[in-house]
Amino acid sequence: MIALLLALGSSLAYGCADFLGGLGARKAHVLRTVMVAAPASLAVELLLWPVLGASFSPAALGWGAASGVASAAAFALLYRTLAIGPMNVLSPVTALVSAALPVTVGLLQGERLGMAGLLGLPLTLAAVVLVSAGQGAGSSRPSRTALLLAFGAGGAIALQLIFLHQAPSDSGVAPLIIGRAVSSAVTLAAAGVMHRRLGPEKPAYAMSVTAGVLDSLANLLFLLAARSGDLTVVAVITALYPAGTVLLARSVLSERLHRGQLIGLGTAAVAVSLLALT
Repeated sequence: MIALLLALGSSLAYGCADFLGGLGARKAHVLRTVMVAAPASLAVELLLWPVLGASFSPAALGWGAASGVASAAAFALLYRTLAIGPMNVLSPVTALVSAALPVTVGLLQGERLGMAGLLGLPLTLAAVVLVSAGQGAGSSRPSRTALLLAFGAGGAIALQLIFLHQAPSDSGVAPLIIGRAVSSAVTLAAAGVMHRRLGPEKPAYAMSVTAGVLDSLANLLFLLAARSGDLTVVAVITALYPAGTVLLARSVLSERLHRGQLIGLGTAAVAVSLLALT
C-alpha cells in the first residue's frame, strides 16, 4: 500500500510537471525550458541529500548516470512532443510506452502478480489511454515526426525509471543527484552546441523552475515506491501521469473533461484498488 501511494504521488507530480513543461516549450525553444528545469531539479535533490542521505557506490554512480542521460532525452523529447501535439493522440502513446517497458522488465526479472493484479494491470493500461485521450473526433492526425518523438519520449522515460530501479536500495538519493547532474550537463552542452538555433525567446522561468522541482519530487517518490514494491505495479501506476496533466488543464485552462476521460478516471480508481490487493 505504501508503494502504491508513493507511485500515485509520483504520477501526479509527473503530470503537473509535464503540463508546465509543455506550456513552457510553447513560449521558447524546448532546450531553453530544460536548461532551467534540469538545474532546478538538481538543486532540490541536493537539498534532500542531508535529509535522506546518499551513498555514492560504483553501482549508484553508474545507474544514476545512465538515468541522467535518459532523463535529459525524456525532458527534451516529451516537452517537444507536448508542444507540437496533438496532445490527445501523442500523450497516450508516450504513456503506454513508458509503462510497457518497465512492466516487461519487471516480469522478466521474476516479479509475479496475483489474480487481482492480473486484472488491475490491463485496466490501468486502459485507464492510461482513456485519461490522456482527448475528444478524438475532429482531432488532427499527428505527423510521422510527432509520433517518433512520442515513442522516443516514452522510451526515454521508461529507461530512466528502469535505471533508477536498478540502483542499490541503500544508496539514498545518490542516483537522483548523479542522474540530474548528468542530465543538466548534457542539456547545457546541447544548448551550447545549438545556441544559434534556440531563437531569441526567453524561457518561462517560473513555469520551467516549477516543472523541474515537480519532476525531482516525482523521481524521488518513484524511487521510494520502487524500493518498497514491484517495478511491474509501480511503473504502471506512475504511467497514469497524464491524469495530473488533464486535471490541471481542467482547473487552470478550463478545458473540458470528455466522457472518455471521466471513464478513464473511474477505471483508474478501480485498477488502483485491484493493484492494492496484490
